Amino acid sequence: MAASTTCRNGDKSTHYWPVLRALGQEEFDANRRGGGLDLNVGKILTPVSVQITFKGNPTGKVVAAPQFLRIITGNARVGGAEANAGWTCTGFENRQLTDKYPLCPRGSRLVRVFDFQSCWDGQNVDSANHRTHVTFPQADGSCPQGFQPIPALEHRLVYNVPQGPNFAVDTFPEELHKPVTDHSDFINLMNEQQMGRVVDCINSGRRCR
Repeated sequence: MAASTTCRNGDKSTHYWPVLRALGQEEFDANRRGGGLDLNVGKILTPVSVQITFKGNPTGKVVAAPQFLRIITGNARVGGAEANAGWTCTGFENRQLTDKYPLCPRGSRLVRVFDFQSCWDGQNVDSANHRTHVTFPQADGSCPQGFQPIPALEHRLVYNVPQGPNFAVDTFPEELHKPVTDHSDFINLMNEQQMGRVVDCINSGRRCR
């Protein structure tokens, strides 16, 4: 909170995802922990675009998410619950994979999509497992009993990647760079006024930037 930000609206919220790498090329962290020493090798790829979007709830109005709310979507451990990160290609985004990397045709770019839990228990900004204070809506879009809808966060990252199976996401060494481990984290640092603008925009049916 004491830091500055380059965001034009002053939002200091934290958004995180593991890096994606082009295999067969050396990076600065080849001999460091978190990099090559933990089997994460290859050139770190910078997304060509990143979209951070908040959406509404189809069954009713959303309420403000509290400051310092923490949400993790996806799971960094193979076989763990909530493999919610999607992998797809531009032009084919109606089809998403969770357990395989897509091989995009020439002229199409790789896309990572993270949809975050958008039902909040109304009390806690975090929980012991970082998950039970938030959940996903039910099949009809409504929140389960005891939860209320907050703005639904989505991360959409687009990359130029090498042709063929020549890229991989960073993981723990034992997870072997499997796409099912992809995940993203969010810590809400919006103040009351900033979050209020998000809620007002969504609940009035507008599209805001």
